[in-house]
Amino acid sequence: MKIKDLRDSFVSSLSGIYDSEEVLSLFYMLTEEILELRRVDVAIHLNKKLSAEEKKKFDKAVKRLKDHEPVQYIIGKADFYGVTFRVTPHVLIPRPETEELVDWIINDQANAKDSISILDIGTGSGCIAISLAKNLPKAKVYAIDVSAEAINVAKENASKNEVDVTFVLTDILNTEELFLKFDIIVSNPPYVRELEKNEMKANVLDNEPPQALFVSDDAPLIFYKKITQLARKKLKENGVLYFEINQYLGEETKSMIEAKGYTTVIVRKDMYNNDRMIKASVN
Repeated sequence: MKIKDLRDSFVSSLSGIYDSEEVLSLFYMLTEEILELRRVDVAIHLNKKLSAEEKKKFDKAVKRLKDHEPVQYIIGKADFYGVTFRVTPHVLIPRPETEELVDWIINDQANAKDSISILDIGTGSGCIAISLAKNLPKAKVYAIDVSAEAINVAKENASKNEVDVTFVLTDILNTEELFLKFDIIVSNPPYVRELEKNEMKANVLDNEPPQALFVSDDAPLIFYKKITQLARKKLKENGVLYFEINQYLGEETKSMIEAKGYTTVIVRKDMYNNDRMIKASVN
């Protein structure tokens, strides 16, 4: 089979499940991974014949895509803030909105002269911690997660990206006190309420780790309350707390943080104009 025939077959197999632009995007992600051909190269090699092994890999990928499995899990990686991360079903797939949170922190520290300490709570793939470590080379970065499998993935990502991050296996909800004082504490904790599941696509609901996504409708701010409380005791002077937040709970989250004694709390919208990030300090 030639690449042009493969493309036609791929589009035909997945049309009706994904929209046309997404199908082509998936196709080119797979050609880069399986055939080592970038999108621009595919057009030049449309008459190139696939080996039996290459065809087999595409057939398997199509089957998994028909089952709504995210392509990032199929190829085992995702891009985030200019870096490639290994991802498995034990960790969330990094989102563009989270890149905005990382960018906020990095820009805030652009003129910092002294070394700083950073804690990432609920690190998952390590995308936040590792991106901060790469872009803030003077920082000492720590990251915690409740999942041993996630910690293993994050450690591998740190090693591949040649950064030094200290990973700790910890259940933040059962933590009485953080182990050090920090200049920056950041978290993208579970924040999707059960009632919001009907807004989510099957590829997320059926594949990504639910413990990293969902909170009960009765206690949607459970992680924010706990982390805000712990951070209040362990942020250094002029320290800052950053969160990614539920877009529907921006004001509620802000009010809760202010009630914990933070005097400056800023809610920022993401690229889609949704309340998505919070920065808080006691100064």
